[in-house]
Amino acid sequence: MMEGDFWHLWWVWLAAALALAILETLAPGFIFLGFAAGAALTALVVLLPWKLGIAALLAVFAVLSLVSWLLLRRLFRTPDDQTRVIREDINK
Repeated sequence: MMEGDFWHLWWVWLAAALALAILETLAPGFIFLGFAAGAALTALVVLLPWKLGIAALLAVFAVLSLVSWLLLRRLFRTPDDQTRVIREDINK
């Protein structure tokens, strides 16, 4: 196995997804969850019989992570996403 061939192993991407999901529990806020979903979906892409280079795999990971993050943000947003604005000084 040559150096850099580990990117073409599906279990490496799943291990990365698991590590990112665990990291999400340490830093909540849906920051790493999109990356974890992107890595898991990239593992499925690696299972396909396509021969993608490292640059293409990283591009697929980036696009899938962005789409996953946008979907998760839309799915888990608060229903009343409004900020309370106080216009008067409460110390008067």
